[in-house]
Amino acid sequence: MRHFLDLKDFDKTQLQAMLDYGLEMRRALKAGTSHDTPLAGQHVGMIFEKPSTRTRVSFEVGISQLGGTPIVLSANDMQLGRGETIADTARVLSGYLDGVMIRCLQHDTLMALAEHASMPVINGLTNRSHPCQVMADMMTMIDYHGGLDGQVVTWAGDGNNVAVSWVEAAAIMGFELRLACPEGYEPPADIIAWARQAGAKISLHQDLAEAATQADVLVTDVWISMGDEEGTRLQDLTPFQVNDAVMQQAAPDAIFMHCLPAIREQEVTSSVIEGPQSAVWAEAENRLHAQKAILAYCAGQVL
Repeated sequence: MRHFLDLKDFDKTQLQAMLDYGLEMRRALKAGTSHDTPLAGQHVGMIFEKPSTRTRVSFEVGISQLGGTPIVLSANDMQLGRGETIADTARVLSGYLDGVMIRCLQHDTLMALAEHASMPVINGLTNRSHPCQVMADMMTMIDYHGGLDGQVVTWAGDGNNVAVSWVEAAAIMGFELRLACPEGYEPPADIIAWARQAGAKISLHQDLAEAATQADVLVTDVWISMGDEEGTRLQDLTPFQVNDAVMQQAAPDAIFMHCLPAIREQEVTSSVIEGPQSAVWAEAENRLHAQKAILAYCAGQVL
């Protein structure tokens, strides 16, 4: 079964093939030429336990462009919201659908769905990881810098689910990753240990300016995600704001990325997100093309 659960489940050849496919599909779309429709005649479900803008729209449009029919399922509108187990839901949906993407609160929910489903399952986000986002981010790095080899990526702020997928990507694709996080906000120790054992060039920093020095890419995310308690987060993370001074530490052709939504003047200043080095809008658009590649992989079209 071709699931797409976490980047660490793949090797470099597989991920590069998906990135290349997404770039080719984007070229075909923009040129107005025909492209593959590996989902023709198929129905793909999308389950949302958490609200979404980019994941919802990009998957729905992507499924349609690949010839499939998207079916949006809110967890509150399903029997999941009334206590049906995820295992029972997986078995039932497998009889109706050709695949499902889930954006859920707990990573265990994703894994249970994949375990009991007889159709491909795609991780649209969990509290542990966000691989679809980082696929789009890597596609954006290729757009701006021509490839991933030799690039230095600096992550600023909370070592959250997106940061975990960055760690996995760095371990597999071979670029350098610097994680600038306050003490206690680092990504989980187990994923750092796994990445280092895999030979990843990963370093932890508590000084953002140091981590940003001559970096090719600066990346951040919101400081308070859905489900987080504010507590002292704003105070702890304030020194990790990406602003003009931080960008000046980076390489002259460095780009800034953010998975959005952004809280301006918190994790990033307006001058950076609206500035000439911002790649956030191209990055957001690439969610569509990266997800089409992932869907095509799950349909057996890639590798």
